Amino acid sequence: MNRAKNNIVFMLLCLVALLLMFADCMIGSSSLTVSKAVQALVSPLGIRLSELGEVDSNEAYIVLSLRLPRVLFAAVAGAGLAVCGLAFQSIFRNPLSDPYVLGVSSGASLGAAVAIVLGAEGMILGVGLSSFVFAMLTVLIIIRISSYGNRIHTSTLLLAGISINFLISSLISLLMVLNREQMEKITFWTMGSLSYIDYNDLLFVTSAVLLGIGVVAFRARDLNALLIDNQTAQSLGVNVEKTKRIILSVCTLMVSSIVCCSGVIGFIGLVVPHMVRTIAGADNRKLIPFSIVGGIIFMTVGDILSKVIIPPSEIPPGSITALIGAPFFIYLLFNSKKRLNQ
Repeated sequence: MNRAKNNIVFMLLCLVALLLMFADCMIGSSSLTVSKAVQALVSPLGIRLSELGEVDSNEAYIVLSLRLPRVLFAAVAGAGLAVCGLAFQSIFRNPLSDPYVLGVSSGASLGAAVAIVLGAEGMILGVGLSSFVFAMLTVLIIIRISSYGNRIHTSTLLLAGISINFLISSLISLLMVLNREQMEKITFWTMGSLSYIDYNDLLFVTSAVLLGIGVVAFRARDLNALLIDNQTAQSLGVNVEKTKRIILSVCTLMVSSIVCCSGVIGFIGLVVPHMVRTIAGADNRKLIPFSIVGGIIFMTVGDILSKVIIPPSEIPPGSITALIGAPFFIYLLFNSKKRLNQ
């Protein structure tokens, strides 16, 4: 696809993302009309669009205080998880790499569960710091298991990630059984939910995600070199180990910050990079902005579906993304098997 078509497609995707976010603001236990939602969104600016009719204080509160932070958080989280998946697939040279599949999300949720049990919820960065530490430990353990010499074996990497996921799930279940009074809060993290997001959560996660995406974008050329192999990247002047450590650290920071606020939301980092590669090719410099928009769309659609499938109840968005992502993961496994047999 030439550059002009790329730009047109990107702008169309941005428009789709904005429309979906607006629709997400309208949808909920009490749905609003388009005119009411627009009037509520512009009311803090002192703008009165009389032709759209009046919006009462309750409707404005619902949109601005309850739905808008949730919608913006979903967009930021989707963008961050998509870029993390893209970065992981580049540094590990494995199309099946993803923060959820590799156990990073599960490690962060275990950290959150431990912090809850220890009563660190009210502490500054209590849950966030615990999530980051456990997520980083999980990454290091998985890399250690799957490494032989200076090489990371991709098949072992996946098996290690899946095994660690099972182990962490067992540990979280054990924590829930031993701390029944905290069971509901821990379940919230394991299932993933956006129901209690506020502007403080949004500010915290946006800061981490902007930092992480900025670092990944700065290292996009290095990621392109790593896609070939480590030796080629080294010959092109890339400090391979340093780049991997930096990317792993900032991606773990992004994932842990998202998980400590919303719980585990999986498979976005697996599905979105593959989808945008069909549009933008393999160059990470082009893929990063497409992944950001693709992540926003994917996560926002998941949030909308979570609210409309069985109204007025909500399905956790993490369940929606898993329902889409798990079959896609199986499809990729079948494709990988076919390539091995050729």
